[in-house]
Amino acid sequence: MFSDNSFLFDKDYKIAIGKWSEAFFEWLTDNFGWFFNFVTRVLKSCIDALVYVLQMPDLKGTGYENYYGIFIILVFTAATWYFRRSLSNALLVLIGFLLIMNQGYWKETTETLALVVVATAVCMIIGVPIGIAAARRAWLYSVIRPILDLMQTLPTFVYLIPALILFGLGMVPGLIATVIFAIPAPIRLTRLGIISTPGSLVEAAEAFGAKPLQVLTKVELPFALPQIMAGLTQTIMLSLSMVVIAALVGAPGLGVPVVRALNTVNVAKGFEAGTCIVILAIILDRVFRISDEGEGA
Repeated sequence: MFSDNSFLFDKDYKIAIGKWSEAFFEWLTDNFGWFFNFVTRVLKSCIDALVYVLQMPDLKGTGYENYYGIFIILVFTAATWYFRRSLSNALLVLIGFLLIMNQGYWKETTETLALVVVATAVCMIIGVPIGIAAARRAWLYSVIRPILDLMQTLPTFVYLIPALILFGLGMVPGLIATVIFAIPAPIRLTRLGIISTPGSLVEAAEAFGAKPLQVLTKVELPFALPQIMAGLTQTIMLSLSMVVIAALVGAPGLGVPVVRALNTVNVAKGFEAGTCIVILAIILDRVFRISDEGEGA
């Protein structure tokens, strides 16, 4: 009956992957809707609180909102100089943020910054412990490795749809999609840093009576810190690359003017918003980069 293999191309014999997926997400919504609503409220509250601190909307219309924006820029500049002890990095932050404000995208930039900060925090809080566990247990990494590959190779629009269904329209589904896309970086790099620790250091610590937790905190994590920081910067860059896609599901920020410019073929607006994204990426990369050779003090 199927000697010509025609059943492989017959829609009547199509494996219902799409319908099964739809039924699965409907089951999740019906049975765990309370959990997704809770996650939505928590994440939205975190983002809203950070946006409030960066924008201080109570000052809107009073004439002081621009002064508050300059104050926030000066705080970022001072913090950069304090933590990096680099005048060039501090000036880069100052000039970059002032240019963004000059272009009229300060509000969108703070919204994008809030999204990136929260997404990065979630990725690091979840990713670093998983990376440590994967370094200690080879079988665990063998299990999660194809999952990590899938998370970074699957088109983002595919898991943007279930995120929209489960978490609704707004900032949270964009945040969830960003976390899914970016979290493999801290997991992989944390694991790489841990397994790269010289065996002689671990043996010396154990010889002096160090317990496994002490070996981890006193030897392995300090040695892996450059890799973990590289995972942090990678997460930030990957999160920034998702701002435009997050705008498609209602997330505010610099992705919104880019999408609008694309819809109206507005080259000027597209380049302005794109330039602001690039400036923000450069600022965050310079601030969180662990070291710079030849950097001026």
